[in-house]
Amino acid sequence: MNIDVEGIEPQRIDQFLSNRLQDLSRSKIQSLLKSGDILLNGSKAKAKQTISNGDAISVILPEQEEAEKTPAQDIPLNVLYEDDDIIVVDKEPGMVVHPAAGNADGTLVNALLFHCKGKLSGMSGISDDEPDIDIHRPGIVHRLDKDTSGCMVAAKTDEAHRHLANQFASRSNEKRYLTVVQSKPNKAEDTIFTHIGRHPVNRMKMTVVNPGSGKTAITDYRVLHTAKDGTTLILCDLHTGRTHQIRVHMVHLGTPILGDPIYAKPARQVTQPGRLMLHAWQLVIDHPRTGERMAFQSEIPEEYKPWTDAAELE
Repeated sequence: MNIDVEGIEPQRIDQFLSNRLQDLSRSKIQSLLKSGDILLNGSKAKAKQTISNGDAISVILPEQEEAEKTPAQDIPLNVLYEDDDIIVVDKEPGMVVHPAAGNADGTLVNALLFHCKGKLSGMSGISDDEPDIDIHRPGIVHRLDKDTSGCMVAAKTDEAHRHLANQFASRSNEKRYLTVVQSKPNKAEDTIFTHIGRHPVNRMKMTVVNPGSGKTAITDYRVLHTAKDGTTLILCDLHTGRTHQIRVHMVHLGTPILGDPIYAKPARQVTQPGRLMLHAWQLVIDHPRTGERMAFQSEIPEEYKPWTDAAELE
């Protein structure tokens, strides 16, 4: 993968890569530096080297060849829409989106390769967090956390992939989520504007950080219903797509999501639905070939009914 360094303050290359390559652990990055698999401006990089704007970094991943041999697997999919350019699915909670360390198969990518008979874009998957990182994720233009359910679009052609990726990068699409949190926020509706970065101690977590050390994260939220036990159904509109964005923003409000194993303590929460209560309910995109504005909505999971029935969602 190739990374062009832009928009940063001078910093050590190992620190920069730890923040940028969120799919790789810090120890893995150190190992790649020691083995000479990370180059800075064409030369072997050292962990303590300082980088600045204009530098070019190359990262060689030995496992990437194996990743490109991802097998097609007959895994059931709930398809919301499909044509020759795109496929929109309602992802089940618990399904990993793409193969990675510890999840070599059984992912959404494996299922899509089987369902689409291999007809997925061959481009590398990208997201707001890593628009210039080359990782093989056939068809994937955005991601949902493993335990998050709901709408996802994948690209069948490279042209569709480019078009959709630009929509996600420019934020011209619409992403609306339903979540249930353990207590009612102080405000019934608001915009959360923070910067999010990797947690300095627990690398599995993201956290709100000072400007300049993270990336802008913007979430609009509105309370839809509060139950007698204080648990609250919230509608979130995402304007950025940072890793764990809604999960971090709900913690920032002091209202962690029910069932969140990373940012909360589910066993101590007053209600235990048995899953992470975060659902990508609605997705609006422009069709990559026709330009038609298309809206997709996934079925609300049964676990949400105690709150959604009371809120009388349409």
